[in-house]
Amino acid sequence: MATAAPLMPKATAVWLLDNTALSFDQIAEFCKLHPLEVKAIADGDAAQGIKGLDPIVTGQLTREQIAEAEKNPESRLKLTEPKVAIPTAERSKKGPRYTPVSRRQDRPNAILWLVRNHPELKDSAIMRLVGTTKSTIASIRDRTHWNSANLTPMDPVTLGLASQIDLDLELCCRPPRQPRARKRKSRPPRSRRRSRENSMSAPFSPSSSSSAPKARKTASNRG
Repeated sequence: MATAAPLMPKATAVWLLDNTALSFDQIAEFCKLHPLEVKAIADGDAAQGIKGLDPIVTGQLTREQIAEAEKNPESRLKLTEPKVAIPTAERSKKGPRYTPVSRRQDRPNAILWLVRNHPELKDSAIMRLVGTTKSTIASIRDRTHWNSANLTPMDPVTLGLASQIDLDLELCCRPPRQPRARKRKSRPPRSRRRSRENSMSAPFSPSSSSSAPKARKTASNRG
């Protein structure tokens, strides 16, 4: 069963290399590092400028464990169980993103930048990115925001309101907003349109009934 890594593994490895006679394998297994990486730290090729962290002071090891491991190279170090259980903080997935008070004044500028440069983003995506409300997004879209005349589009990543990874995730992995389908006007059948066009394009000709009396009248005049 795999054990957890100590606090600040590389700093702990630096302290163990400087203050104990443990082997590279023992330190590597305890700090969850590769033996070659531990050797590089001992040679000064890696972890330069890292200050060693005493695992005894932090309560992760005891002096007895280190002394026993130094005598027996096959012995392996194990993290001591903490006396007080520290609960792990779980990030809630629900609710809008928290925005610091000092950066909330830049939020409308970030919304305007997202609306202009990425119109395919849904309102829910913008709410996840900058932690705003749907009414604020609608007012900025419609230019009815109380400060719309002074707003300047600014990248939310540059402002620190969102990370580039979150923005790329919303742009690449979320389904794009589908444009609304326009209603097409109903047209008459093609056969009716053709008959109507033919009737309009045909030249005007007097009917046979109207031409018959004229022909009879001319014949009578001749007789």
